[in-house]
Amino acid sequence: MSTTFSKGHKWTYEDYVNIPEDGLRHEIIAGEHLVNPSPSTQHQYVSKRLQYQLYVKIELAGIGVLYGAPIDVQLSEFDIVQPDLVIILNENIDKITPTKIQVAPHLVVEILSPSTASHDRTIKKELYERARVSEYWIVDPFDHHVEQWVLRDGGFVLNPKTNVVQLSFVEGIAIDFDTVW
Repeated sequence: MSTTFSKGHKWTYEDYVNIPEDGLRHEIIAGEHLVNPSPSTQHQYVSKRLQYQLYVKIELAGIGVLYGAPIDVQLSEFDIVQPDLVIILNENIDKITPTKIQVAPHLVVEILSPSTASHDRTIKKELYERARVSEYWIVDPFDHHVEQWVLRDGGFVLNPKTNVVQLSFVEGIAIDFDTVW
C-alpha cells in the first residue's frame, strides 16, 4: 500500500529532490507525497522482458528512447511520477534533462503490484490522461493481461484486450505479450 505524507502544503519538484535517499520509491501526485514499497519479483520479471522488447523496437530502431524505473517524469509543478517504463520519441528528446523528463511521454507503462494497483488504475490513469500521455498500459503480471489506454480527443479510450498490442503512436510496432509472460 502507498503511504501519503503531507507537509501542510502542496509538494513541488524542489521538495521532491530534497527527499533524502532512503531506497524507497517516492512520487508527488497533485502535490501529495507518496511512498511505495519495492515491486514484486514477478513485477520485475515482466518489466525486464517488456523493456527488452520495447528497447529493441524503439531505441535500437532509432525512433526514440526508453527509460525504466526509477526515472523522474515531471508532468506539472505538483506531479512527479516514476512510471515503470517510459517512451519518448525523438521529436521530444529535447525535453529530457540530466535529472528528469519534462514532457508527457508517448507511452507510460505501469506494471501492477498489489500495493499500487488501485493508484495505477485510478489516480495515475487520470493524471496521465490530464497530462496528455499518448498511450498508457496497465500490465497485470499475475493475471497476464494488459490494458491499452489510447488518448483520443483529449480522453483515454480502452482498446480491446489482446495479447498482441499495436502501438498507437508508431505504425508497425507491436508487442506480443505471450513472450513477456
